[in-house]
Amino acid sequence: MQTPTFIQLHRIDDRAMADEAVAGLLAARAHVSPKFFYDPLGSRLFDAITELREYYPTRTEAAIFAVHGAAIAEAALGATGDSPVMIDLGAGNCAKAARLFGRLAPRRYVAVDISVDFLRDSLQRLQPEHPAMQMVGVGLDFSAHLQLPERLVDGRGLVFYPGSSIGNFSPTEALRLLRDARATAAGGALLIGVDLVKPVATLEAAYDDELGVTAAFNLNLLNHLNRLLGADFRVRDWQHVAHFDTVHSRIQMHLQARHAVTVHWNGGQREFAAGERIHTENSAKWSVAGFEALLREAGFGAVRHWTDAQGWFAVFLAAD
Repeated sequence: MQTPTFIQLHRIDDRAMADEAVAGLLAARAHVSPKFFYDPLGSRLFDAITELREYYPTRTEAAIFAVHGAAIAEAALGATGDSPVMIDLGAGNCAKAARLFGRLAPRRYVAVDISVDFLRDSLQRLQPEHPAMQMVGVGLDFSAHLQLPERLVDGRGLVFYPGSSIGNFSPTEALRLLRDARATAAGGALLIGVDLVKPVATLEAAYDDELGVTAAFNLNLLNHLNRLLGADFRVRDWQHVAHFDTVHSRIQMHLQARHAVTVHWNGGQREFAAGERIHTENSAKWSVAGFEALLREAGFGAVRHWTDAQGWFAVFLAAD
């Protein structure tokens, strides 16, 4: 049996991360990147979110693969050749990619995630189930730039980005990431999950569930900032807020101060008024035509898509 290997690219520098977080906290409208959700506990809380009744994206995307899996795999292998290198962006627990191994038979699986320890544990659990497959974990914050060592993608690759995480990026940032994915695929293809516009009540429930798991996920960001910055956020001073912004077609998540509070960290502080918010996430919702246009702007020439019966979610395959 092979043993998974790990590469830490452009080492995730706590000082740089701290500086980025502080700059966001001191902005006129305080904000923190959603990448700060994913400490080890945050990664596990997100796994729990995907099991919630209200959180439709995971099961809807899975249903698309269940119904159209053979056609998707045939199209992907047609674009990449047999036994491609599979590059899994934001791999997390690696479960979504693993469900495709039987159809795609990748010769190498490259799992990319910012949460290195969580990724390491995931690959160590996965490798015994696929002992002959070469598995590589890459610790990388690809939110600014995606670039892997050339030796990892020898030939055409299949970049896999499920779960609609592309929605966390602004249109400009999403275009940059799609161009990076096209370059990483090296003449191969991108297989990506995209959440589509749907009734507002359905969207908002998915990001504000009755059990409060999404609220815990959002609030845990404060614990991560406390460790990273030496800050004194108190979770009980804040509440989770999620709403759909119809103008920009996106869910916005915030942490809202329950009362006036002053937060201190090493070398700085900020006063928050009662009701003032920290913006923690956007999750854009697309139309099929709108996302196809973005893929073509990124340089992809051949685009196909599959949706569920309700038209709530789409899986796109984009190739040169």
